[in-house]
Amino acid sequence: MPIRGPLSHIDLTIRDPDRSIPFYAAFFEALGWRRFPVDLPDFQGPAPKRAAWFTRYGTGSFFGIEVRPDRVHRQMLAAGATVLDAPAGYGGQPGYGDGYYAAFYADPDGLKLEVVYEPVSNP
Repeated sequence: MPIRGPLSHIDLTIRDPDRSIPFYAAFFEALGWRRFPVDLPDFQGPAPKRAAWFTRYGTGSFFGIEVRPDRVHRQMLAAGATVLDAPAGYGGQPGYGDGYYAAFYADPDGLKLEVVYEPVSNP
């Protein structure tokens, strides 16, 4: 059964929080959005790893956007994985649905692993 109602939030995957958070801060704050205070270590300090902004609408509801690094890719790199295809959007290409985002890695035996985000559509 499809769930209907207001959209809650969107997460944007970023590579470099030190570069992306100031960019998105300028962008969202110029649009009148406010920084969302989150009491978690990744959101704190002078060089946070994650950040979120929100805007209110309707009867006090709000919509938020968060930027955060691609943890899977970072962990695969730290593990010494061979990156076959770095994280990228494939949406709109033949054989891929809208919003298809993936990264490809080789396991120790050369098997190609695909990590995918594909938005769920509610008909």
